[in-house]
Amino acid sequence: ILFIILSLALTAISLIALSFFVSSIREKEGRASFLSGVQFLTILVLLAVCYYLQRAGLFESNIGLGILVAVVIAGILSTALLFVRTGANPAALKGTDGLITGDVKRVDERDTVFSRIYIERKNRVGDADDIQQPESTGGHALPSNYAAAEASDAVTRQLSSAEIITPEVSAHRSEISPEEATIRVTGLARHLGASLVGITEINPLWVYSNRGKSGIQSDEWGNEINPGHKYAIVFATEMDFDMVGAAPHTPIIVESMRNYAKGAYIGAQLAAYIAGLGHAARSNQMARYDAMMVPLAIDAGLGELSRMGYLITKEFGPRVRLGAVTTNIPLIPDEPVDIGVVDFCMKCKKCAHNCPTNSIPFGEREIVNGSLRWTIDTDSCHKYWEKVGTDCGICMRVCPWSHARTFPHKLITEAVCRSSVSRSLFIYMDDLFYGKKPPAKEPPDWARFDADDESGQSDGLIN
Repeated sequence: ILFIILSLALTAISLIALSFFVSSIREKEGRASFLSGVQFLTILVLLAVCYYLQRAGLFESNIGLGILVAVVIAGILSTALLFVRTGANPAALKGTDGLITGDVKRVDERDTVFSRIYIERKNRVGDADDIQQPESTGGHALPSNYAAAEASDAVTRQLSSAEIITPEVSAHRSEISPEEATIRVTGLARHLGASLVGITEINPLWVYSNRGKSGIQSDEWGNEINPGHKYAIVFATEMDFDMVGAAPHTPIIVESMRNYAKGAYIGAQLAAYIAGLGHAARSNQMARYDAMMVPLAIDAGLGELSRMGYLITKEFGPRVRLGAVTTNIPLIPDEPVDIGVVDFCMKCKKCAHNCPTNSIPFGEREIVNGSLRWTIDTDSCHKYWEKVGTDCGICMRVCPWSHARTFPHKLITEAVCRSSVSRSLFIYMDDLFYGKKPPAKEPPDWARFDADDESGQSDGLIN
C-alpha cells in the first residue's frame, strides 16, 4: 500500500512537472523550459528507480520498509507545509480599514502625478487637452504601436461625455432586492468582459476631494467631488500575458490603453443599465475618476495592495486594469481577502530589484497619510515613462504573480495564497527558473516593435 501511495504521488508530480515544461515552452521561457525539462526527467528517473527497487524486493525488507515509510511521511508533511494555511494576515480581511493607522485625509486629484504632468505640459505647449500625438512627430503619422494606443484612447474619450459617464436615470424605478441586483450587475459586468467583479460600500476617504486631471480632457479642474453614492461595483480586466511580457517596450502601452478602453466600455454600459432600472450610477474610468480604484478594489475583495503600488489579484497578479461604477442601487458587498500578498512582497522585492529608476522601495511599509503601505516615487517613475515612451510595466512583468494562468501556475498560486512556507520556496524557485532580472520577451508578430516605435517619443501621449 505504501509503495502504491509513493508511486501514485511520483506519477502525479511527474505530470505536474510535464505540464510546467509544456507551459514554459508555450510561454517562450528558455531558461524555465530547460530547467523544467531537467526536473521532469529527474522525477521520471526517480519513478523508474522506485519500480526497480520494488521488483528487486528492497521494500519487503525492514530497511526498505523503513525508507518507504520515511519517504511517504516526508511527502505528506511537505504537502501539508505547502498547502495548509499558515501565516494568516487578519488585517487583510479588514480591507483598507486594516491599513489605516491614523488620520487619513482625502486626496486632492490635482496632487497626483498625472495632474502635475498635465499642468507642466499645459504651461509648455498651451492647451494640453488638444495633444493627440507625440510632440516630436511633427504632425506625421504615428508609429504602429502608438497608433494602436491612440486608437484605444480615442474610444475612451468617446465614452467620457457627461451623458455617458452619468447617464440619465429612468423616471420609473425598478423595485429589485439587493440579492437580485447583485446577481444581475455582477453578471452583466462579466458578460461585458470584466475578468473580476466585486462590490463594496464606498469609504468616503477614498473619494478624491477635488478634481484634477485623471488622464484626459477635464473641464472641471478643482471642482469639489461629493462622495454621493453608497456602493461601488469594482471590476478588473486582465492584461494580455504576451503583451505585458514585452515591457517596457511599446506593446505595454498598447495593452494598457486597450484595457482602459475596455473598462470605459464596461463601465458605460453598466452605469446605463443601472440608470435604466431607475437608480443613479456613475462610471469611473480613465477619463474621469471620482475615487481611487485600488482602495475600492481591496475593499471589494479583488486583491491586496503590493509593494509596487498595484493591486495583486489571486487570478492574474498585477496584470489587471481597474474600473468602477458607483451607485445607490441596493447591493450586497463582498468581503476583503487575505491571499498573502503582504508576506510575499516583504520577502520577494523582485519589482524593486528590477525597477530602472529605483522608484519602488526595498524597505518596510511606512505610514503615509494615516495608512500603512509601500509608497513608490511617482515622479521618477513617470520620468522613466516619458524617457522610454511607454507605461514601462517592468514591475508588472517581473512579478512572480504575473505568470500565465496555466495549470502549474494556478497550483503554485493556490499554495502561495495559503502558506508562508510556499511563499518563501516559490520566490526562490521563481528566481531559479526565470532569473532575478528576467529579460523582456518578443511580443506577438502584429505588435512587434521597430525603431520608430522604440524612439521614446511619446511625451505628448496621454497615459
